[in-house]
Amino acid sequence: MSENQSMNHPNPSPSTPLGANTSTPGLAQAPDDQAAEPQHKEGNAVNKGRLPGLLGLMPFVKPYRIQIMWAGVFLILAAASTLSFPYALKLLIDQGLNANSSRAELSWHFFMLFWVSVALALFSSARFYMVSWLGERITSDVRQTVYAHVLKQSPAFFEVTQTGEVLSRLSSDTTLVQTVVGSSLSMGLRNLVMGIGALMMLIWTNPLLMLQVIALLLVVIAPSVALGRRVRKLSRASQDRVADTSAIAQEVLNAIPVVQSYTAEDREAQRYEGASSYAFTTAIKRVRARSFLVAFILTTTSAALLWGLYQGALAVMQGTLSAGELGQSLVYVLLLASAFAVLGEVYGDLLRAAGATERLIELLNTRSPVTEPSSPAIISQHAGGAQLDIDNVTFYYPSRLDRAALSHLSVSIKAGEDAALLGPSGAGKTSVFALLLRFYDPQQGEIRLNGVPIHKMALKDLRERIGLVPQEPVIFSTSAYENILYGNPSASEEDVLRAAKAAFADEFIEQLSNGYDTYLGERGVRLSGGQKQRIAIARAILKNPPLLLLDEATSALDANSERMVQLALDKAMEDRTTLVIAHRFSTVKKSNPLLVLENGHLVESGNHEDLLAQDGLYAKLARLQFQDNNLP
Repeated sequence: MSENQSMNHPNPSPSTPLGANTSTPGLAQAPDDQAAEPQHKEGNAVNKGRLPGLLGLMPFVKPYRIQIMWAGVFLILAAASTLSFPYALKLLIDQGLNANSSRAELSWHFFMLFWVSVALALFSSARFYMVSWLGERITSDVRQTVYAHVLKQSPAFFEVTQTGEVLSRLSSDTTLVQTVVGSSLSMGLRNLVMGIGALMMLIWTNPLLMLQVIALLLVVIAPSVALGRRVRKLSRASQDRVADTSAIAQEVLNAIPVVQSYTAEDREAQRYEGASSYAFTTAIKRVRARSFLVAFILTTTSAALLWGLYQGALAVMQGTLSAGELGQSLVYVLLLASAFAVLGEVYGDLLRAAGATERLIELLNTRSPVTEPSSPAIISQHAGGAQLDIDNVTFYYPSRLDRAALSHLSVSIKAGEDAALLGPSGAGKTSVFALLLRFYDPQQGEIRLNGVPIHKMALKDLRERIGLVPQEPVIFSTSAYENILYGNPSASEEDVLRAAKAAFADEFIEQLSNGYDTYLGERGVRLSGGQKQRIAIARAILKNPPLLLLDEATSALDANSERMVQLALDKAMEDRTTLVIAHRFSTVKKSNPLLVLENGHLVESGNHEDLLAQDGLYAKLARLQFQDNNLP
């Protein structure tokens, strides 16, 4: 009883949204037989019923059966200790306070009450520790599993899902799950056990009267369930609106230089304010519905219990009930009323967390269209690079099914060749890279690496054999050394330094404040564009793959750095196959073959001199760049 009076159940407000660790051994994964597509519509529940969303946590709960068992044992013992207090109080009133009782008997009764309180404190403390541990552990498992699952999604997933939406689910939704597992659910179960126990004791002492009370309580169940469904739907909508604000903030903060250069700070602030206001309005609807639900439950249950207490008081006046029995009944009524009050609050929390759980399970149920083969093929390692064959490939982006990015493309690049993809913007050059890395699968045709279709290879095996240097280099928020080491985490320090020197990055890294240990800032804000590119090139060189993809890797460099890096790339491209996306033809004149794309079709191929002689698209684009008909 004392614990129930001292511990108020938390009523969490919507949380503010915001890798190397592996999953816990034995961690159960979310079921694979769920719907494949996520649902993002407001209030759209995955299942129907009272609290179906919470069932999605079962795979994460099962590995901790022993801890749950102990938490249940301590929960029952704590509830039993609370329920024994009224009985001890009854004995004190009827026996210890009797005119014939001695001081020793009175002391014994108080001593018994003290030990009941001690037992309550010990069992409640143990219960609190176990359920808090479970809440932290299960929440961590959910967060890790969802994050690892999202990392395996193809780019098609991020074409329709904002990063801020994912971050909101990883932060605010998991916080709600933690509240339920680590606090609300435990409090709810404890008060349910305690309420049932108090009700049974009241029925035992006065069965006829309490049957009337139970009948009154059953009347309020149906309206409570209906109100609960309304709260659950609004809870889900509220979480969606919070995710919208997180998505806007994440998008704008990642593009802050552009926002400020266009003096759009006020516009973006107003856009965020609009989304926040919408989220606030939705949250208030949820709060209003939940408040009405709590008020309804408290009012109706209190009325029923007061009716029972009134009838008990009349029984004492009539001499059919002792003062101790009335005191016992009074405490049991208070326990029952308190249990119903807490259960009303917990029910609201459970409804809200059910919506959050549904959103997390939706992410886990999302399946990437790029799948692993059941029996991966083994690719042989050829000396001198990788043989690459693109056979009659047609590809549409999932979000642009009205226009083919590549159409009936067939290309063969021999091991060790230095090939280049050229053509105007939108010709399909980047799409070739995306298909080679299996970010997408073509709708028609086949791509083979060393004679093995890449869709029959394990994704890890395929991507380990490909090095990528993108046009916009990615720099992680860590040191220069760790950024280069990202290409091959098992490489030695000597290998890292050698790769940095080969990419002509060693010179500027040594001049940084802490050399290779210098923190480069978020997205490498402390580096120039050329320096970022050289870090990315060093990372690819360290990986040492048989197939190297360069997306205009020298585009951000000045003339002197470009010359040095080009020499480094020429050396790095030895004994491997290289495919370069080129916008400046001067950087790939020596490449052979030169593959010219237009509107997803291969329109020309050959070396520099042959393509100039054909006087086709390549020659036209080259003249526009060189501004001279006397081409070298």
